[in-house]
Amino acid sequence: MEQEKVNGNKEPCAEASSYRCSACHGDEDWGPGHPLRGRSKSRSLSAAPVLASAREFRRTRSLHGPCPVTTFGPKACVLQNPQTIMHIQDPASQRLTWNKSPKSVLVIKKIRDASLLQPFKELCAYLMEENNMVVYVEKKVLEDPALLSDDHFGPVKRKFCTFREDYDDISNQIDLIICLGGDGTLLYASSLFQGSVPPVMAFHLGSLGFLTPFNFENFQSQVTQVIQGNAAVVLRSRLKVRVVKEPRGKKVAVPNGISENGVLAASLDVEVGKQAVQYQVLNEVVIDRGPSSYLSNVDVYLDGHLITTVQGDACPAGVIVSTPTGSTAYAAAAGASMIHPNVPAIMVTPICPHSLSFRPIVVPAGVELKIMLSPEARNTAWVSFDGRKRQEIRHGDSISITTSCYPLPSICVRDPVSDWFESLAQCLHWNVRKKQAHFPEDEEDADEEGGEERAGS
Repeated sequence: MEQEKVNGNKEPCAEASSYRCSACHGDEDWGPGHPLRGRSKSRSLSAAPVLASAREFRRTRSLHGPCPVTTFGPKACVLQNPQTIMHIQDPASQRLTWNKSPKSVLVIKKIRDASLLQPFKELCAYLMEENNMVVYVEKKVLEDPALLSDDHFGPVKRKFCTFREDYDDISNQIDLIICLGGDGTLLYASSLFQGSVPPVMAFHLGSLGFLTPFNFENFQSQVTQVIQGNAAVVLRSRLKVRVVKEPRGKKVAVPNGISENGVLAASLDVEVGKQAVQYQVLNEVVIDRGPSSYLSNVDVYLDGHLITTVQGDACPAGVIVSTPTGSTAYAAAAGASMIHPNVPAIMVTPICPHSLSFRPIVVPAGVELKIMLSPEARNTAWVSFDGRKRQEIRHGDSISITTSCYPLPSICVRDPVSDWFESLAQCLHWNVRKKQAHFPEDEEDADEEGGEERAGS
């Protein structure tokens, strides 16, 4: 799909996923052929009237608060820069709509889980027979012996369109994604789309299910509502990660021009002999010391400035760079705060830091982080992306991380705020505690009588 033109160039918006730059002049495009656009109103952070009235500070159902006034006193104001104007959407009004009816759907099923076979059959039959949709599945899903031996499922199975991960690019053929399983199915769906991502409807059929809000019991009515465009969405920001490695005399086979779901980035680094690979990450990038027994020792740069050196002493010691969606995953286990996915931010969380003062931090979504081995490092480091594609990082290699302009639109059961707090309560048992008992009635009466006697005296 041809990308939108920004300032005359065919480049995507470089702003963070929960907002868009004003040069785009439009809503987000989700999926090829049939773009989806949110019907939400946007507010400009740079639009500042000279005189502000009380009505301009009226709060809406938004996580971002009112638009700030950028004039300070009679003579001071913020310098207006058209290239940095941002529009923040009100998350409470982000709704799904279709320009055209969706015709193709990708069904992602957790592999090697017998309990999902029946839901998978029912869903695919419903999509094909009742909605006349083209259903895509991964080829190895249909290689399950239970499906191969099911003669009743044969007529449906012959209608599938199949693909192979890392070899077949289906990003321009999918209108909707439906996940059956746990949170890993949503992470896998994200890895398949290195550009625009179609809307994702995730059914909770796994173990945790923090990112999968739908129950499968009433799937027919729920799928119908989504196809009709009657649903709320939360835009889960992703990280654009660029790994640049020094050449070491070993060529890497790249099937179909794609290296392990990473897009080969054409840049000056390739021209001078370096290998650059780009990934889209939904949860987190983890850099650790791997199997080495030495301290992890990596430098962290923010917009070109060295902000800290991460030194850790344990088997997984290192640093986590995560999205708000990833703040409830590995980062939460490492002691970080949990952030709502509509908040435009990047989290930096140390793993087993050899320091009493190294606390997790949150930085703006628009910054670029760069991580490299420190010159003093005695060993290499290892990096993984959403728990996959683990690889070694040596001296001279670099990892650049910023917020991607391609968010993952996750369909909500109710709305982004209610779904998130429901997941906190049901999956993580957030702030669950036995309630304090109230005073017995006789003690309360005694306290009241004692108080009256003291007042009378």
